[in-house]
Amino acid sequence: MRGLPEFGRCAVMGVVNVTPDSFSDGGRWFDSKAAIERGIALLGQGADLIDVGGESTRPGADRVDVDEELRRVVPVVRELAVAGAVVSVDTTRVEVASAAVAAGARLVNDVSGGLADPAMAAFVADSGVPVVVMHWRGHARSMQDHAVYTDVVAEVRGELAERMDKVVSAGVDPEAIVLDPGLGFAKTAEHNWPLLAHLDVLHELGRPLLVAASRKTFLGRLLAAEDGTGALRPPRGRDDATAAISALAAAAGAWAVRVHEVPASLDAVKVAAAWQEAR
Repeated sequence: MRGLPEFGRCAVMGVVNVTPDSFSDGGRWFDSKAAIERGIALLGQGADLIDVGGESTRPGADRVDVDEELRRVVPVVRELAVAGAVVSVDTTRVEVASAAVAAGARLVNDVSGGLADPAMAAFVADSGVPVVVMHWRGHARSMQDHAVYTDVVAEVRGELAERMDKVVSAGVDPEAIVLDPGLGFAKTAEHNWPLLAHLDVLHELGRPLLVAASRKTFLGRLLAAEDGTGALRPPRGRDDATAAISALAAAAGAWAVRVHEVPASLDAVKVAAAWQEAR
């Protein structure tokens, strides 16, 4: 990836949600000081990148205003960059992306793939920072209404190709683009598994892939209680399954995995790298 270090294996991106309503941690890192400490801890555990976000994108979540998102994100990005982290900013707003890059972020992770803010692609092109372009069909409040596919793998591939063409036409260097299939975004549990099983189809687009499965609902459903209640496994109980996906995604050639807990996934991608080297 142009503009980022060479990691020599599938990278591990640690997540810091600076939100009060994160599905995965319930707001544990909402306070700026706590978020900074969490990011430094993830860095110490071996995270290759730290992804900082100030707006929840869980299904049904409401948006926050731009000033609040800036208040949440920028101080955390600045301090983690000073601490030596390769920081990614998880935002769909160009104002937040611009402020975060000025504070030291080296990657823009736009879950809307540039659709939410028409100015995002031009900013990325002008700034020269790499960008994650994710498959997206709408904001969190309504995205699950659009979880309708005839062939999810083919349709996600086609829509990602279209988004990549659009951002390239806005001036973004193709070598600065990472693609993300958007697991859980406008997708049911049944849609996520074929996407994971067919990462090779998405690799045909010729760009590195980010896989962000960590703690998501489809894992909770897979691991649901077998006591007759069908209760979903809680988010923090999905980390072993997340690590399994990290290993499989790494073996399938993913550029990075985005996870809430770093150590197990770091071990997993190292195992996958050794496995691939021995083939």
